[in-house]
Amino acid sequence: MERNKTTCVERILSVLDPESFVEIGAYVGKNADGSDLTGVVCGYGAVDGRLVYIFSQDPDRRLGAMDVRHAAKIERLYQMALSNGAPVIGIFDSAGAPVEDGAEALDAYGRVMRCVTRASGVIPQIAYVAGVCAGMSATVAAMFDFTVMINGKSRYYITSPFILGGEVGTAAAAAESGVASLLAEDEQGAAADIRKLLSMIPSNNADGTETVQSCDDLNRVLSNDAADMRMLIGSIADDGKFLSLQDAYGKEMIVGFASIGYYVCGIVASDGLVEQGAISPDGARKAARFISFCDCFDIPLLTLVDSVGVLATASAERDPAASALARLAQSYATSRNAKVTVITGKAYGSSLTLMGSHAVGADTVMAVENACIGTLSPESAVAFLWNDRITPDVSRESLEAKWKEEHASPLAAAGCGVVDDIVPVCELRSRICAAFYMLSRKSSLAIDRRHPNLPL
Repeated sequence: MERNKTTCVERILSVLDPESFVEIGAYVGKNADGSDLTGVVCGYGAVDGRLVYIFSQDPDRRLGAMDVRHAAKIERLYQMALSNGAPVIGIFDSAGAPVEDGAEALDAYGRVMRCVTRASGVIPQIAYVAGVCAGMSATVAAMFDFTVMINGKSRYYITSPFILGGEVGTAAAAAESGVASLLAEDEQGAAADIRKLLSMIPSNNADGTETVQSCDDLNRVLSNDAADMRMLIGSIADDGKFLSLQDAYGKEMIVGFASIGYYVCGIVASDGLVEQGAISPDGARKAARFISFCDCFDIPLLTLVDSVGVLATASAERDPAASALARLAQSYATSRNAKVTVITGKAYGSSLTLMGSHAVGADTVMAVENACIGTLSPESAVAFLWNDRITPDVSRESLEAKWKEEHASPLAAAGCGVVDDIVPVCELRSRICAAFYMLSRKSSLAIDRRHPNLPL
């Protein structure tokens, strides 16, 4: 008989390597008559030969409702995943919890939340919203590191759209709010996205960053243009491959993974072509969470800066912007992974400090030759400080050029130690590769000591 829907086991198999899936707890909840009332399938398998653990809620069994046995199976899966240091993939498709179970069902959600929390920062967790993910399930999925959804099919909400009305609960709405990391067009695309994401991240926080095979030349020369940030990222990355995340949220901020010099790195970049790279509260939160993930798993971080500062709007102030910017600063200041920053265009005001400066913890900071760095743009600085110098013989444009040369040039920033080196755009790839190789043992060398050895 022809079917038009995918079963929960088929979803598992679409993600894993062929014939690698092994189910655990298959008989939990099995009744004497052969019926199975536990709405989740759990097990383990491989993705590109690497061990992963996976659970898939089954809407054909009690509509995938979360009960105590459902939670117990997931708890057991997490125990195994943590013991073996392997990622967890959770496939969500559930109508919620059985109302008749009362407080017991709510306790089941709490147990799963505790599992996810204990695993956070130890093993990667990827949520795949294949159908309905509502109420407390949506809260659980939001606790995962990354969330993959299907455009037009995934449903994600706390309160039902029937109650709220408007455009809520869709995958597109989840992407705009930052919940969805990747938005696929179908289930095959979602499975491919999960496999691609897993190929870029380590299995646990002790493994270190992933390496990739590539024939790309480490010293490949780039085109002399850094204006288009996404094109620049593609030029720097091995084979031009970049996995961009959360594209519909905080659009002036680009985050994602790429291999650079055959090692996977996280990339955070302010895009000067979107609102001139002005950092919005959403963009700051997006970057901060991504930086935190990279630090958890010791993934090197490349920051690319082209920004006029902080977004100056009333809505940003009410957000509030200060709190979001504080998260961004704290994420850089507390992270211990290798961090390289390149100023590729403008770096005005707060963006110079917040976007991976030495002051907040970067190991190496470079600037391209035509970068413009300062507290104000040359136009604003002249208007604020040198407006009285404009005469029939001295134009505003000449004063702006003078300000840029004397006060906002990469040379001026390097002179006070804010920038370590000034690099031609064409050499960026080789210089970034060299910086990360130099920092490759940073975390392994950061060994705690009991006390210094006393002098004789």
